[in-house]
Amino acid sequence: MAATSNGQTVNLRDTFVSVYSRLKSELLQDPAFESTDDSRQWVERMLDYNVPGGKLNRGRSVVDSYRLLQQGKTLEESEIFLACVLGWCIEWLQAYFLVLDDIMDGSHTRRGQPCWFRLPKVGLIATNDGIILRNHIPRMLQKHFREKPYYVDLLDLFNEVEFQTASGQMLDLITTHEGEKDLSKYTLSVYRRIVQYKTSYYSFYLPVACALLMSGENLNNFTEVKNILVEMGTYFQVQDDYLDCFGTPEVIGKIGTDIEDFKCSWLVVQALDRVNEDQKSVLYDNYGKPDAANVAKVKELYKELDLQAVFEEYEHASYEHLISSIEAQPSAFVQDVLKIFLGKIYKRQK
Repeated sequence: MAATSNGQTVNLRDTFVSVYSRLKSELLQDPAFESTDDSRQWVERMLDYNVPGGKLNRGRSVVDSYRLLQQGKTLEESEIFLACVLGWCIEWLQAYFLVLDDIMDGSHTRRGQPCWFRLPKVGLIATNDGIILRNHIPRMLQKHFREKPYYVDLLDLFNEVEFQTASGQMLDLITTHEGEKDLSKYTLSVYRRIVQYKTSYYSFYLPVACALLMSGENLNNFTEVKNILVEMGTYFQVQDDYLDCFGTPEVIGKIGTDIEDFKCSWLVVQALDRVNEDQKSVLYDNYGKPDAANVAKVKELYKELDLQAVFEEYEHASYEHLISSIEAQPSAFVQDVLKIFLGKIYKRQK
């Protein structure tokens, strides 16, 4: 197993994916499953259905970031393996969030297939499966990092990020709860707080923080890096909200439903800040309604308010601010990590 560094070149995705099978095998050998094959078979099916099916960007970013932070050194096979393990811990965390999030939202599909809890004989057993996914993470960390000087820091990091994400999910749920639809709650400050806690910490900060800990760094020295990554995560979510409405389903791979679902979207927050009284009535009367005619009226209002131009201005300003903040970082290698993250998402179409 190797990575691209000082002439070493392999397919990083293949390297990363291969580690999943080893970690799954280790977890299935847990003494908790000794008494019955049914448990082992259930967990294996649950893992294969929920963990490796996404783009794996979060997990692979740990490996990418660690490689850059090593300043061009040739990496040992064991180093790449450990970076992959941390990447998979993040993918496990993501799977845990999504399994429970789908139940809370009453969702029907995830990654182009039925949500796990929608499958026959699964149902609300999926709640316990989410808990199992979460509890696999400290088991993987203990097996592979217990002797490392940063082991406790890794545990603290995953615990803190999980709490932050759960707090963001709570704010999202209580703000958009069915039966209490109130657009007056939808402000930019509320939106930013939901996004920061629900998405930015685990999707953007966590992969880089894992790489920094593996590199022997103290996370307390990287507060500004954390702030940049959280801001990047906010920008990413704003893009998502924009594409949900204005993106092409064939390109983004899904049909957007933020309007029907009464989501606290960046677009509706911007609209509320710009509407006159007549436009406000249109928004209040149609937002959160499932009928296509209602959705069309909201989209037409967005066009009246020229929210596409507002987004383009926001995107340009965000990029300029992020680049300026990144280039102010003292470490050129940290700058490289952050610029690669930004390059992956800037002006994305899906």
